[in-house]
Amino acid sequence: MTLAYVALGSNLGDPQQHLLDAMQALAATPGLRLLQRSALYRTPPWGVLEQPPFVNAAVQLDSTLPPHALLDALLAIEQRAGRVRGERNGPRTLDLDLLHVDGVQLDDARLSLPHPRMAQRAFVLLPLHDIAPALQLPGYGRVDQLLAALDPAGCERLP
Repeated sequence: MTLAYVALGSNLGDPQQHLLDAMQALAATPGLRLLQRSALYRTPPWGVLEQPPFVNAAVQLDSTLPPHALLDALLAIEQRAGRVRGERNGPRTLDLDLLHVDGVQLDDARLSLPHPRMAQRAFVLLPLHDIAPALQLPGYGRVDQLLAALDPAGCERLP
């Protein structure tokens, strides 16, 4: 078993329910066990600003799946949730990003680990900090230190 961390985001339909459903789908996926989940956060859009705010979260998984098989499982959950890949950073029913897999560094046409842009995004680091503040991300640093360097303005923890 290997620890893996996944970011979840949604801003179409019922975003909170999309994330809760995705967490259930992850827990029900063979080879995965949901260990921890963060709080939900309402966050401003990134990239394409003319869209609704997002709801974001993060989960820690225990996985027997190799990274590419885990990525395929995430993409299948997105597809079942009605994800349509439109414009980059645009609105979506569900976005599942594989952030980090313990002991794995890779960069190929399908997958880069750790996720190459997460250190720049408070909407990723805030929920990840809930579940793994001392997590060391190779090439980037510790989650708590990375988050301290960002401005989380506009990000709100949901009840």
